[in-house]
Amino acid sequence: MADPAPLPDDTEEAEGLRKIIHVDMDAFFASVEQRDNPDLRGLPVAVGGAGGRGVVAAASYEARKFGVRSAMPSVTARRKCPDLIFCRPRFDVYRGVSQQIRAIFRDYTPHVEPLSLDEAYLDVTDDLRGIGSATRIAQLIRQRIREDTQLTASAGVSYNKFLAKLASDQNKPDGLCVIRPGEGAAFARGLPIRRFHGVGPRGAEKMARLGIETGADLAAKDIAWLRQHFGSFADYLYRAVRGIDLRPVRANRIRKSLGGERTFGEDLSSGAKLREALDNIIDIVWRRIEEAETRGRTVTLKMKYNDFQITTRARSLPRVVADRAEFTRIAHALLEEQLPLPMPIRLMGVTLSGLEGKQAAAEEASAPQNAQLALF
Repeated sequence: MADPAPLPDDTEEAEGLRKIIHVDMDAFFASVEQRDNPDLRGLPVAVGGAGGRGVVAAASYEARKFGVRSAMPSVTARRKCPDLIFCRPRFDVYRGVSQQIRAIFRDYTPHVEPLSLDEAYLDVTDDLRGIGSATRIAQLIRQRIREDTQLTASAGVSYNKFLAKLASDQNKPDGLCVIRPGEGAAFARGLPIRRFHGVGPRGAEKMARLGIETGADLAAKDIAWLRQHFGSFADYLYRAVRGIDLRPVRANRIRKSLGGERTFGEDLSSGAKLREALDNIIDIVWRRIEEAETRGRTVTLKMKYNDFQITTRARSLPRVVADRAEFTRIAHALLEEQLPLPMPIRLMGVTLSGLEGKQAAAEEASAPQNAQLALF
């Protein structure tokens, strides 16, 4: 058998070192609500629908202490935190604050790659103000965000996108972390494997069964073994644990679709549970569509059966999908066409493609394309 294709090492990476900042607003939607309504400050707040089929779009840090998380069904969140206060989303307000923040970014560099309303990558290798220090720029940006919006942001500074994003998570909320050249591999080896972007709960469970619970465990596996067990995802894992990421920061990268998928804790087969799961996914996906200020023509429903076979069904319109109600009707029609299912499913996803609108030139997610994404 031929030797596996070689992968770059740290010396090859060092030839193209950049200065990358990842800025991530702290509990953005919930923090805006607390800022605008002082009575909510210090209280557990969730942004989202409080009804039986509602989903948490964002949770304050006070709510997170009770285990409340984004994408959690509202009934579950209420059970975890009986005093939870729900606020209906105000996307126009969040977009306005996001535009303020992006204007601050562009005072320092034109190379800004937004990931959503509340986070972005910045390449400050050649910054507009000639400051020269990425760490100093990150400090100034965080200070200006606080002064201009009365909100806090966490930032990570490093020499590539993967490490910068890891660093921004390290000292949240309102923190700053720097991973310098030569420190990336050691930093990644010290992390639990769940911190690696693209490794969801199911992926972490599989890795644990294979004896991989930390970056150090992952680093001990060679590329041939990783490819045997993880296929095309192996190359990403091999590079990541060595602190290697060659992706550039790309402003205005074209996004072809918006969507999300969810892997269930237990396989689903009944029509009632499938419809409820679909509604929960639609809640999150439509929020992303609203955030991106975009619309599209094609709705796609994806399902993975418990034997890992995948089916997709799509419906395209001659015009953009008018609103959430129409998006919901089309998605449910695609599901109903396949009921009853031949076997239970472990995953469901919904996507809107053929995008048009202000943010059709939006940004691709930071996780690798072949990784299964958690539900936002």
